[in-house]
Amino acid sequence: MASEILPFEKRHRDGSLWAKGQTIDDIPTGYWEWFRTDGTKLRSGYFQNGMQVGEWTTYDSKGKIYKVTLMKQK
Repeated sequence: MASEILPFEKRHRDGSLWAKGQTIDDIPTGYWEWFRTDGTKLRSGYFQNGMQVGEWTTYDSKGKIYKVTLMKQK
C-alpha cells in the first residue's frame, strides 16, 4: 500500500494555529509554516524525508522576513 500525504496542524494552548504542513507516515514533508499566538508567521521552509532542506525563512514580529538560512545537506 502506498504512503499517503496527510495534512498536519498543531495549535497553541489558546487554540491559535502553531504549525501547519504535511506528513507521510508521520514524517514531515513538503512546505511547513510556524506561527506566533498573534497569528504572525514565525518560520517557514521545506522538509524532505523528515529533514529540513533548502532555504528556511525566519520572520520578525510583524511578519517581515528577518533572515533566510540555507540548510546544509547531511
